[in-house]
Amino acid sequence: MAKAIDYQPEPAKIGPDAHEELARLLETLHQHGVLRLANDLVAANNAVAKVLVQGLQREGSLNVMQNIAVIFLALSSLPPDKVYKLAFGLRDMADALSEQDTDSEEKAPGVQGAWKMLQDDELWQALTPLFRGMRAFSRRMAQPVDKPISAHTGKPSDA
Repeated sequence: MAKAIDYQPEPAKIGPDAHEELARLLETLHQHGVLRLANDLVAANNAVAKVLVQGLQREGSLNVMQNIAVIFLALSSLPPDKVYKLAFGLRDMADALSEQDTDSEEKAPGVQGAWKMLQDDELWQALTPLFRGMRAFSRRMAQPVDKPISAHTGKPSDA
């Protein structure tokens, strides 16, 4: 009696294998000059590092890095729901400010209109958060700051 042949056919090739993809990536990087740029950067690493260090030592560059750090510190102390409200509130405010109502011929309210506005509870409800925010902003602007990071961390600054 004959023995059964154990044969597993190779699966049909659907797409390129990993080696072919790598060769294609390498060729694409070469065609677009990325490999040449990487080789030049590696070959000139001392000169590139010197230019970067000199650029980062400028006062303007240091200010940019410190300002970005301060912005990140401020954002890190805010919960995402407040940032969401602030960002989209600013967007809605910008939309409202840019709308031009050409059909409306609103005139100045006059003394009586101003008096009515002062008595409008809904208007005061809407303006109260704005006044609170302006008060908090004014208090923060009045505080002297030697070094922003020191003010945030509470560590004394090196003079």
